[in-house]
Amino acid sequence: MTDPEGGAAVAARSLSLRGPRGWVYREVDLTAGPGALVAVEGPAGSGRTALLLTLAGRMRPSAGDATVAGLHLPRQAAKVRRIAALGPMPGVNQLDPALTVGEHIRERGLLHAPVRSLLLRRGDQRSAAALATTGFTAEGLPRGLRTPVRELDALRLLRLATGLALTGRPRLLCVDDIDDRLHATDRDAAWHMLHQVARSGVTVLAATTDATAAGGLAEVTVRLPGDTGAQPAADATGTADTAGTTGTSETTGTTEGEAADAHA
Repeated sequence: MTDPEGGAAVAARSLSLRGPRGWVYREVDLTAGPGALVAVEGPAGSGRTALLLTLAGRMRPSAGDATVAGLHLPRQAAKVRRIAALGPMPGVNQLDPALTVGEHIRERGLLHAPVRSLLLRRGDQRSAAALATTGFTAEGLPRGLRTPVRELDALRLLRLATGLALTGRPRLLCVDDIDDRLHATDRDAAWHMLHQVARSGVTVLAATTDATAAGGLAEVTVRLPGDTGAQPAADATGTADTAGTTGTSETTGTTEGEAADAHA
């Protein structure tokens, strides 16, 4: 299901977002090539979600520069939104727990079916290919595709939501809270799943509280400090200078939710 245009290169320089109560994130530098898996590490309130939303064209930064596939943010945010997809992002785009797995898959397939096409099967085929990339399967579910989403365990829910996001064949995928409610074995499986997505040709930005859980699968790591005022650390396969990754340099004093006022 590799996108024919390939993953989107992502670059940011001194990217910053200020909310009503202070900095949400500040002075973020990032360089990631097409098809890279990027870990965005930081505690709750460090601005991880806001940074992902900014790079996906959904939030307007206060300062700095960023490009996605050569498109400049925030000036070309609308075009970035066409090639960037939001994977699971708690508080932003949760799946409806009352709908079944099959209903979610069918709905997403129809959404991305070619315009004016009478062959709605194309949407189903796109969904099937996307879900195959994430390793999601209805086998073993108590009611198969008729299983309500609320009955899925955390890893299956992550696979399903990520696969649905890939149905539109994005060039950039943003996934939040990769370690939410996952035990160690499932966290490892989640990172391997995202690595497989990146290998298929999609650039992946994944937020986490602990980038070491990626087990070296992430080529680039961005570290955002919390409210301690600590200086940011950066690395990519052990080299910060060639990775172009940095985090914030000051306490934000805000939560990620307070960044909503900065929506593009």
